[in-house]
Amino acid sequence: MKYVTLNNGVQMPLLGFGVYQIPPEQTERAVTEALAAGYRLLDTAAAYGNEEAVGRALAAGGVPREELFVTTKLWVQDRPAQDNARRAFERSLTRLGLDHVDLYLMHQPYGDVHGQWRAMEELHREGLARAIGVANFHPDRLVDLDINNEITPAVDQIETHPFFQRTADHAFMRERGVQLQSWGGFAEGRNGLFSNPLLSGIGARHGRSVAQVVLRWLVQRDIVAIPKSVRADRMAENIDVFGFELTDDEMTAVAGLDTGASLFFDHRDPVMAERLGGVRVDT
Repeated sequence: MKYVTLNNGVQMPLLGFGVYQIPPEQTERAVTEALAAGYRLLDTAAAYGNEEAVGRALAAGGVPREELFVTTKLWVQDRPAQDNARRAFERSLTRLGLDHVDLYLMHQPYGDVHGQWRAMEELHREGLARAIGVANFHPDRLVDLDINNEITPAVDQIETHPFFQRTADHAFMRERGVQLQSWGGFAEGRNGLFSNPLLSGIGARHGRSVAQVVLRWLVQRDIVAIPKSVRADRMAENIDVFGFELTDDEMTAVAGLDTGASLFFDHRDPVMAERLGGVRVDT
């Protein structure tokens, strides 16, 4: 496994396993199989409803805690956001059965983000979260959070895949010392990703699948990826991307797939902001 070093010196695996949309009743088995396949970065969230199942798999998996990198996420909190954020974190920690997490992310750029962030800064100072970061923050929101608080986010987890490559956002994050982490790396198969002729052709030249080509493209850009699967064979395939390399011409060709637009939704859309910002997760 290769690693990236976050802006506070913490090392984070470049490739991990995500559990978004895996039902709780399937999550324990999936995480157990992911650990067996060699994954050590595990990404969950309070909003996914499967933290307890992740925790059971971690407890039974036999992997030393120091080898694991566990991420979970804070959902939008009512005021007082700072107090509520701490309580939400404590509930996540209990469900996971851990005494700390390696990365705690603010899941959405809504609500009292500064109050939530101050609570997260306290958790970091207390050693309860080795690193803290955000998800779904565009550069303007990232700057606002950074310049008005003490700790720069270590990570921004955003939609990133061949059809929405976030090149400008990536360059901006590099300048600010923020690590880009991809969600939706396979675009959930949209735009015919798994049958795309260009990606299929690159895969054929390397004897690799389209999924492996996409993951190799991400990690070769130093973007942390967290592919999801409930199949052990696919888990093994997805983690096996460090034995080949895309050429400069292939990287350039993949760059040509970028549409510059989300395949899901824009977090700056007022309708989406109202919808997501008004949701509360029973945690």
